Amino acid sequence: MSWITGPLVAFDLETTGTDVETDRIVTAAVVRLEPDGAVSAERTWLLDPGVAIPEQASAIHGISTDHAREHGVPPASAVEDIARAVTEVLRSGTPVVVMNARYDLSLLDRECRRHGLESVTERLGGVPSPVIDPLVLDKHVDRYRKGRRALHALCAHYGVSLDDAHDARADAVAAARVVRRMGEKYQSVGAMSLTALQELQVRAAAGQAASLQAYLRRTADPAAVVEPAWPVVPRSPRTGPAETPREREPGGPETAPPSGTAPGQAP
Repeated sequence: MSWITGPLVAFDLETTGTDVETDRIVTAAVVRLEPDGAVSAERTWLLDPGVAIPEQASAIHGISTDHAREHGVPPASAVEDIARAVTEVLRSGTPVVVMNARYDLSLLDRECRRHGLESVTERLGGVPSPVIDPLVLDKHVDRYRKGRRALHALCAHYGVSLDDAHDARADAVAAARVVRRMGEKYQSVGAMSLTALQELQVRAAAGQAASLQAYLRRTADPAAVVEPAWPVVPRSPRTGPAETPREREPGGPETAPPSGTAPGQAP
């Protein structure tokens, strides 16, 4: 049985910014979709992140500092619940769909460390798997398509509705439906085992990072470093953030690296 005919669980975060080393979770969702696309179970969280939420982030996901402080739960307890929920799904063997996984899963990893909790990697005893990332897969199956690869753009391309963008639950549901459509359209990935699909995404993400790094070094910063690891970026002792391939504005998946380009070509 192909993974596209089974259940999928989607995970999404809305945050205070785009740096996995310093930013915080504001909202989170873990949603189970059945093979027909119906939502059969869901959990959502609103956190008081313990820091002010920048206006730019609030403008995107709609959560202000005052609202989070009044209605959000303490971050440590919420992060524990979120990490446990994601771990339980992965242990069951059900794939977890995460748009731009190396951002959301890495930020969850840092939040666990910040609060003295076991990370998902530590709980599993290895790299989170099986994970399915619509961003990495779309760039792999349709490498030279021009245009943005943010979630709203993928929804438009694959014919999936996204009625409340930057709401963690809505984004999670849309990501799962996108990846199922992708698997149906591209049997080269839809027919893969989850183990093979995980290995493919590790290779594809590294190749995409190398291509972006080369582009940045030619056009913007000769010393640019783009992190190749997927689905979790290793914690770094560096003082300044390296480039992480992402499609995010603060609070949601948006800002797009170059796409629709061949290696060695500018966009």
